[in-house]
Amino acid sequence: MAIYVMSDIHGEYDKYLRMLNKIRFSDNDDLIILGDVVDKGSQPIELLRDMMMRPNVYPIMGNHDLLALDVLRKLAVDITEENAESQVDITVMNELIDWLYEGGKTTYDEFVRLDKEEREEVIEYLSEFSYYEVIDVGEKTFILVHAGLGNFRPDKKLSEYSVEELIMYRTDPEKKYFDDDSVYVVTGHTPTLIYSGKPEIYRSHNNICIDCGAVSECGRLACLCLDTMEEFYV
Repeated sequence: MAIYVMSDIHGEYDKYLRMLNKIRFSDNDDLIILGDVVDKGSQPIELLRDMMMRPNVYPIMGNHDLLALDVLRKLAVDITEENAESQVDITVMNELIDWLYEGGKTTYDEFVRLDKEEREEVIEYLSEFSYYEVIDVGEKTFILVHAGLGNFRPDKKLSEYSVEELIMYRTDPEKKYFDDDSVYVVTGHTPTLIYSGKPEIYRSHNNICIDCGAVSECGRLACLCLDTMEEFYV
């Protein structure tokens, strides 16, 4: 049994499958995905539906996932003459336009091809994403979150962080957040090319940044095994 972490797959379903094959992912393993499953790449809904079928895959909410969830909930409502004006108002249309601009078109295109039951299943699954996870592996403790610990204070409980602080505020990899050397903060959200100029996992001051730009032309999908700290790339 092994515990793996990926992040920011962004609809790169083929890379995701290739990674599962590369790490020989089995029913005895666990995989935690640190958000931004959807948008930008060509098959975000196919990726979601694969994850839905795997009870040992645990998703954490990313900013793209939350934005998609908000818009898709509104789009999934049956529109009638009676509710059309209230359901599809200028606010909803602006949210849709903003989402499409941010990379939501591929998610939208796949979503509208689903039947009603399938749409409801996707929305329910997205709504169940957690906002952080804390797991112990051997003598190490890993805090797993999409973007970082915004407005950090040593005495601030994880449950006290706002959604925005967890999914939007970028981590500072050169800052050691906890005095305990056995505690690591694992994040995605910010491509590691920004930190090191390389599409590879970046480690510094007990921070582990794993968004290696899977959806970009010069990026890769990264996967980290928390048991061995071995890195994998496709």
